[in-house]
Amino acid sequence: MGIFGGSFNPIHNGHIALAKAFLEKENLDEVWFMVSPQNPFKVNQQLLADHLRLDLVRKATADNPHFKASDYEFQLPKPSYTWNTLQHLSHDFPTHRFTLLVGGDNWEVFDRWYHAEDILAHYPIVVYPRHNQRISVTSLPHGVTILQTPFIDISSTDIRQRVSQGKTIDGLVPTTIISDVQRLY
Repeated sequence: MGIFGGSFNPIHNGHIALAKAFLEKENLDEVWFMVSPQNPFKVNQQLLADHLRLDLVRKATADNPHFKASDYEFQLPKPSYTWNTLQHLSHDFPTHRFTLLVGGDNWEVFDRWYHAEDILAHYPIVVYPRHNQRISVTSLPHGVTILQTPFIDISSTDIRQRVSQGKTIDGLVPTTIISDVQRLY
């Protein structure tokens, strides 16, 4: 199972394309969109309510049977530490093997993550480099690989700004959630 964690504030077509690449290139059965209630590195970030972001992810991923919108972290202590989430998942789903997808921006600060060494020791990690970001494959620890897929230049921040300015978000978010995103943001 692939774990794709994030704020998804809101989910967009870049997230969907990335999850498809993750699913196919890593030969996964499913990708779980782990909607995070609070990222420890983004404590002051203004987020849409958890249940609303989860609902958007559910609607955006509904047409792909290999995608699952997950509220798993909603029941865990906050802030959401990936190590805690992975430990709980491994306990609750002992027959599953979890692979973690992280963006290159998170990889750059991965050494500051809670229990980073334990995550590296117990779970495969796939890194998705951001625009113009070069990550040396030879410097990666054992169990860490790069997701080779074209860069998708869409950001949730840009989508929120476009909505606040009354601009179109066609092509940036799945059509199934356009009206919801326009109404909520």
